[in-house]
Amino acid sequence: MNKKSSIIIKNIIIMTAGALVYAVGVSMFLDPHDLAPGGVTGIAVIINHFTGWYTGLMVLVMNIPLMIAGLMRFGREFLVSTVWATVMSSVFMAAITKLINVYSYRPMDDFLLCAITGGALMGIGLGIVFRQGGTTGGSDIIVKFLRQKYRHIKSGVLFILLDSVVVTVSAVVYKSLELGLYAGIAVFVCSVAFNSTLYGTDTARLVYIMSEKPEKITKRLLSDLDIGVTYVQGEGGYTNKEKRVILCASKKRVFPLVKQIVREEDPAAFMIVTSANEIYGEGFKLNNNTEL
Repeated sequence: MNKKSSIIIKNIIIMTAGALVYAVGVSMFLDPHDLAPGGVTGIAVIINHFTGWYTGLMVLVMNIPLMIAGLMRFGREFLVSTVWATVMSSVFMAAITKLINVYSYRPMDDFLLCAITGGALMGIGLGIVFRQGGTTGGSDIIVKFLRQKYRHIKSGVLFILLDSVVVTVSAVVYKSLELGLYAGIAVFVCSVAFNSTLYGTDTARLVYIMSEKPEKITKRLLSDLDIGVTYVQGEGGYTNKEKRVILCASKKRVFPLVKQIVREEDPAAFMIVTSANEIYGEGFKLNNNTEL
């Protein structure tokens, strides 16, 4: 087996696992309580409430036109991964629903706990699938369309906007504000879990260090922490003296060590620390990652 084949198989396995996590969140925690989590899945949950048709089957049927649009916009590679994730998540939802009926599964009475757990599992599952370049169909495809035009808006925010419409409709259709609010909680939790899974929680620190001993500090940062360092030429506004400003990015868990090194080498050093939500390059995210 060549390297490319092994990567494809690995992606399929991971994507299948993500689809399973997603399906568990919907079928075991949200669907039994009529909590419509937004998107096509939320619409399918509403239809299931009135018709009894399997949510998974309805999700698959409603995704067909969206997948055709995705094929035309994103190409065959996108369609293959999306079809696989969509079919698997639909199959898993149908299978879990069937098992629930066979074994007379009794859903939890706590709607809040189900909304939080179901939303979290949905978000994690979606994030896993998106990281592999696929989607579970539905609003996922719409979000990928929107991300092509509005790259400054994160996917999770777009999901909230689209899903809020479905949640509002569910509250009206069910004639229950309470169910609508619980569904809203599920959507919010899903968004947080999705962003954490897709983008990671490894926010970093961007540090500017102004010191009379830049060489010593730089040497320690490179040797002790293996952190990349860049010199920025600066000039003191008061002294008019040229000086080297150290610019470096460090992950949150390493930042305390950066402060310690600066403190040890030059207690009088001036530091400016800011948060960096996304950093691309060696040691952080890859520049060739697909923008989601």
